[in-house]
Amino acid sequence: MNDEKKLIILVDDSEVNLHIGRNALAGKYAVLTAPSAVELFSLLEKNTPAFILLDIDMPGMNGFEAITILKTKKQTQNIPVIFLSSRDGTNDINTGFSLGAVDFIHKPYNPKQLLDRIAKAELI
Repeated sequence: MNDEKKLIILVDDSEVNLHIGRNALAGKYAVLTAPSAVELFSLLEKNTPAFILLDIDMPGMNGFEAITILKTKKQTQNIPVIFLSSRDGTNDINTGFSLGAVDFIHKPYNPKQLLDRIAKAELI
């Protein structure tokens, strides 16, 4: 049996949110964090994660722009993306799904909720 943990890349411009997410995931997953979408793409040059957890509202490139790029590149198009956002409007949720997200989790979230939603997304 392979005990290697699946890799998740968590992208958020808030250091607090990166810390909370890293702590929530660390027991079950290997976690890399990125404070921006630009840093995400840098990490993807050398890493292929099982999931990307992606904030929407970030300076420079927002999460919607980032997922659009992810889904057009052959090497990243099949990586599942879950949005983590304080946005909760129907239009934002629908936009996330239409761009290829597998789930949309509202912040603040609790660690169990995050782990449960990732586990459900792994079954897709």
